[in-house]
Amino acid sequence: MGLAHTQEAGSRGRLLLVDDEENILKSIRRVLRRGDWDIETATDAEEGLRRLEQFAPQVVISDFRMPGMNGVDFLTRVKEQVPLAQRIMLTGQADQLAIEEAINRSEIFRFISKPWNDSHLVLTVKSAFEQYALVAENQRLMRVTKEQNAELKQLNTELEARVESRTLMLSQAKRDWEQTFDCIESPLSVMQSDYMVRRANLSYLKVASAGEGANASAATCYQYLFGRDTPCQGCPLPAALESGKSARGEITQKGRTYVVTAFPMPGDKRVVCSYRDVTEEYALTKRLIETEKMAAVGQLAGGVAHEINNPLGGILAFAQLMKRDSGRSEADKESLDLIEESALRCKRIVESLLKFSRHSKPDDRRHFDLSKCVEDSAVLFKAQLKANPKVKLELNLANGLPKLFGDPAQLSQVVLNLLQNGLQALPHVENELEGVLKVDTGREGDRCFFAVSDTGSGIEERHLNRIFEPSFTTKAPGEGTGLGLSIAYRIVQDHGGVFQVDTRVGEGSRFTVYLPVPLQLERLP
Repeated sequence: MGLAHTQEAGSRGRLLLVDDEENILKSIRRVLRRGDWDIETATDAEEGLRRLEQFAPQVVISDFRMPGMNGVDFLTRVKEQVPLAQRIMLTGQADQLAIEEAINRSEIFRFISKPWNDSHLVLTVKSAFEQYALVAENQRLMRVTKEQNAELKQLNTELEARVESRTLMLSQAKRDWEQTFDCIESPLSVMQSDYMVRRANLSYLKVASAGEGANASAATCYQYLFGRDTPCQGCPLPAALESGKSARGEITQKGRTYVVTAFPMPGDKRVVCSYRDVTEEYALTKRLIETEKMAAVGQLAGGVAHEINNPLGGILAFAQLMKRDSGRSEADKESLDLIEESALRCKRIVESLLKFSRHSKPDDRRHFDLSKCVEDSAVLFKAQLKANPKVKLELNLANGLPKLFGDPAQLSQVVLNLLQNGLQALPHVENELEGVLKVDTGREGDRCFFAVSDTGSGIEERHLNRIFEPSFTTKAPGEGTGLGLSIAYRIVQDHGGVFQVDTRVGEGSRFTVYLPVPLQLERLP
């Protein structure tokens, strides 16, 4: 209840200051200027009483010790003349007897000691005005209450009839609300602050681990929905209760992801929780993102390949022409052979990038032997092992595998990429790589596979979900572009195959590529 209830509209609070020291009066006026109050002053009790009649203050502040009438006597007179006025005593010493007398005779509202704290003084005066407003309002309410008692008796009969009518309307509204609540497809529940379920719709019951027949109100939400003993990580209920505003969070339980929105009920420790299953939505979004990444990398690879192809052709052509010149020394010819071999290798890489940047054409694909394709790739890779004599390459290639249909050059690129990654993962011993690389081929049901294993460092679990992302790499700067596995993933995907990765940190990794066997080949004699 504010001061406006006891004053005319637009009026301000009235404050009377009584003290025999002008400096104190000026100091108090200066401190209280921040308040919206009319302030009058008096230098003794007699003048204060005259001001009391003329000014009609709502709050009076008086010094304890003044010439003539002291503060206790003055405030007692104030109480007699203006009972509602709130009285504050200003004292410079701890006089217990005076304080007790003041309390008994004039019912002091507050005491303020000299020297005072400005903020405390302002708050005390503000509290006094609020107290005045409350007391005045209470008296007004008592008068109004007496006047309204007669009216209330008259209205009682009418109210009883209205209550009966409203009860019928509320019952109908309750039935409508319950039916609407149960028809909403998203799981909804009304929760208490201790996670107890007060109400749940039919969709909520269908999601629950406890089953549709269980009593939702007899358990916490995390027990009822997911069979947990503790609240779910990411639950927005505590944040909604604390802030008083809606809060959102994600909960992942039993392979499903829910976006949970909590709406607190005003003036109540209850929250309406809405659950939206976004598992398929997230999976679709992830696939779209991966598709966009691969498309972007394909465009980048195609552009880079075309830019490199022209100068690379010039290098290869001039190297071949220089080899034909007579009078070349054996050392020069050997150097030119290395240049030509390196240029051809770059040309093959460029061709692989160009193939990656576009889908394989039907003319590029044919029937091929998977073991032969893997063996040819291993032969090319052995050239890199000359600089790493402590690395062993083991081949375990199955015979008699059915012919596959695809582009063996692209799949050879996948094998080489996996072997290169396995080589880089091997540990260094005395500044040299040491370990075992193993390549296997075989068949499982209607699929053939090739697998590349290494005895290297393995892959940390936190990186597994990102190893096929374009430009993602855990290698040191300059040792990898992050494109190798993403290109391999695209090639395998274009062939209708899948990747399987098995790894243990500190023990090594195994990358297995499964490729489907064409059904028409199985029927050939």
